[in-house]
Amino acid sequence: MRKTNQASGPFARDIAMDLGTTCVVVVTRGRGVLLQEPSVVAADRQSGKVLQAGEAARETLGRTPGDLIAIRPLREGVISDYTIAQAMVERFLKQAVPGGLTKPRLLICVPSGISEVEERAVVDAGLQSGARRVYLMEEPLAAALGAGVDISRPEGRMIVDIGGGTTDAAVISLGAVVTSTCLRSAGDRFDEALIRYVRQEHDLLIGLRTAELVKKNIGQVMGDENDDPVMEVKGRCLRTGLPRQLTLSARQTEAAFLPVAEQLAGAVESVLERTPPELAADVAAGGILLTGGGSLLRGMDRLLEQRTGIPTTVAEEPQLCVAMGLEMTLPTLSRRQEGVLGLARRRQLRP
Repeated sequence: MRKTNQASGPFARDIAMDLGTTCVVVVTRGRGVLLQEPSVVAADRQSGKVLQAGEAARETLGRTPGDLIAIRPLREGVISDYTIAQAMVERFLKQAVPGGLTKPRLLICVPSGISEVEERAVVDAGLQSGARRVYLMEEPLAAALGAGVDISRPEGRMIVDIGGGTTDAAVISLGAVVTSTCLRSAGDRFDEALIRYVRQEHDLLIGLRTAELVKKNIGQVMGDENDDPVMEVKGRCLRTGLPRQLTLSARQTEAAFLPVAEQLAGAVESVLERTPPELAADVAAGGILLTGGGSLLRGMDRLLEQRTGIPTTVAEEPQLCVAMGLEMTLPTLSRRQEGVLGLARRRQLRP
C-alpha cells in the first residue's frame, strides 16, 4: 500500500480520513496521502488487544493461529466492531503523524445511506482516537470533488462510487446530494460471488485473499471476445480435502460477477428514475462518472453505459478520489457542521 509525505506537528492540525471497508487512506492539507493501509486488525483472541493493523494484519487473514484473530472492523461501509475500529483509527493516526499530533480536527467520509446511530459511532470513534472535533462528509460529494467535478454548480452530475462495502450512486447539484441510493453490495460481494462460483462449479474452496487477487488481476463484468486472460489459483478440494490447483479464466469471473454487477446497474437505474427531469438531462449530457476500487473491474463502465444509454467514464485514480476530495474540503472545515449530519432524517424529508 502507498504511503507518502509523512507530516508532523503544526503542519497537520487538520486530518482527513477515508475510512473504507477494505482500505483506510489518511490525508492532510497540502501534503497528500500520509497513509494508505488495509482496514484489517490482528488482535489477541483472549484480551482483545490490538497487536497489528494494516498490511501486516492483512497478511494474517486466513492464517492466524489459535491465540490470534484477524478482524475487519468495518462491514458494508459502517463500523461493525466499535472497540476494534476505534483502536485501528487511533493507531493509523499515530502512524500517519509520528510526531505525536495533539488533538487534530478530523474529517471522515461516510456512505450516503448511513443511519444516525452509525454516524454517531463514527464520530465517537474519531473522538476516542484523539481528535478534538470530528466532521463527516458524504462519500459521493467527496468522490466527485476528488474526481475534479465542480460540485457547487447547478448542473447535475452523477457519481457512482463502488467501494469495498458499499456502492453509492448519487446525482449532485449545488453542492448537495439530490437523489441517491446506497447499496450494501460492492467489492466484497464480488469476492464472495467468486468463492461461491468456484465452490459450486469446481468443488474447490478458495479464501477471500485469493478471490480478491483474482478479481484484481483478471476480473471482469464485460470482457473482450479476443482477450481471455487466465490465472492459477490454489485451494482445498471439497471432495478429497487435499490442496488442489485450478486455472480460472476472465470469462469465468464474468459469470461469477455478473449477478452482483446487475444489482449495481439496477441501483443506478433507480436513481435516474427518481432524478428531476432537468437534472436527468444534465446527467445524460455530462455522463456518469465512476470512482472507487470497484470501478476498475474490466467492463464496468461499458456495462453501465449499455444499461442506461448514458456515456460512462472511470475517474483518474478512482481509489483515491474520496481521499482527494476530503483533502480539498479541509480548508473550509470551520464552515462545516460538526458531528452527525442527520442523513437519515434528510432522506425522510426528501419528496
